[in-house]
Amino acid sequence: MKVAIPRALLAGSLLIAFVVDVGRAAEKAAPTVPARELRAKVEYCKTCHGLSGEGYRGSFPMPRLAGQQTEYFENQLRAFIEKRRENRYMFNVAHVLTPEMLSALAAQFADLNPKPLGGAPKEGVATGKKIYEEGVPDASIPPCATCHGPDAKGNGLFPRLAGQLHDYMVRKLANWSKERGQDPSNPDNSLIMEPIAHSLTEPQIKAVAAYLSNLE
Repeated sequence: MKVAIPRALLAGSLLIAFVVDVGRAAEKAAPTVPARELRAKVEYCKTCHGLSGEGYRGSFPMPRLAGQQTEYFENQLRAFIEKRRENRYMFNVAHVLTPEMLSALAAQFADLNPKPLGGAPKEGVATGKKIYEEGVPDASIPPCATCHGPDAKGNGLFPRLAGQLHDYMVRKLANWSKERGQDPSNPDNSLIMEPIAHSLTEPQIKAVAAYLSNLE
């Protein structure tokens, strides 16, 4: 007889597990790959994500990769490969990468630190800062800083949000379940964000994104 586990309880359990794992994880050196191959892959990534990995604002906002947590970076590329995260283009890019190249790319972009592109509306910044630091208690939304850190630079499996393009964050949070957690049999830390993304209103999402987009 199968016992149904409430989604909120499962998400909370995953959050605890991930925090413990992140706290215990030791830094891992990226495996060596031929320099020419790595350089070619990095240049390929930069055609969409900006010359310094700062992101690009075109027809569709391309996310900032610079300064991203290596563990999160690798996990997301594997999520594309394993169809846990839906993005046809990124699947085509990622599924040909070796595990060694995944690690090398993550380390390469983690070392970049260009200025944020900015460009977000200013009027929501104060509200976004409050939500990031204090959450929305009335809606049972915890502070974003709990997982992403007081400076929004992330931690292990929890991504850096500082300097991320605001329009990219708005699109991802507003459409969370359409892209993330696409393999229920293989849940990952996207499950932690699902109830939070669903609980945030559109103005709250835009405010948080505006605040984070200008952080360095």
